[in-house]
Amino acid sequence: MTDRNAGDPTLDVLFQNNREWAASMVEKDADFFRKMASRQSPEYLWIGCSDSRLPPNQIVNLMPGDLFVHRNIANVVVHTDLNALSVLQFAIDLLRVRHIIVCGHYGCSGVRAAMERKRVGLADNWLRHVQDVHQKHERLLPESLPPHERHDRLGELNVLEQVQNVCQTTIVQDAWERGQPLTVHGWVYSVDDGLVHDLGLTLSGPDELAAKLPSSLARYAAAR
Repeated sequence: MTDRNAGDPTLDVLFQNNREWAASMVEKDADFFRKMASRQSPEYLWIGCSDSRLPPNQIVNLMPGDLFVHRNIANVVVHTDLNALSVLQFAIDLLRVRHIIVCGHYGCSGVRAAMERKRVGLADNWLRHVQDVHQKHERLLPESLPPHERHDRLGELNVLEQVQNVCQTTIVQDAWERGQPLTVHGWVYSVDDGLVHDLGLTLSGPDELAAKLPSSLARYAAAR
């Protein structure tokens, strides 16, 4: 089989990198790709941002096959987004993942554009969802905060809001109703040091959201 893009110097490096990576994996485990081809059984679904600085498997040091991934600008979960809902349903009903991780990140350009009402084009319609989070929690984002702190806080609040959206889908609600073990987590990643931080909202059942979300938001009110 001929590489269609062979000879393009901007892509040659990618093919070379791929060959070196494949060879290194076989060197570590001769059956690696055979095992990858025969099964897919991840325990985790990662819902994150499309930012190029956030490679999910590397961030949590997991091998291919260990993490099912959905990514979009600003890690948004919308109840009318059939893409996200299809990934969610496939992960829960077919792959039987046990954990869903909604992970935002500090320095998110999508969150910044939403906060500053900056027009970027078609994506403005998508980022409207983050603007809705901003408006909903405006009292927790006072102008007295330095801009970078407001930006980081909106990113965290957006994660909490998307955790709530995940838990309110019929897919997750049905899984919990039938007793399927499933926990939803809200995390944020720091590009500055490579560390993941737990935002303290971890939900394993339909009754936990109403009990735990207010306390997760209360710390922002206390820190105003």
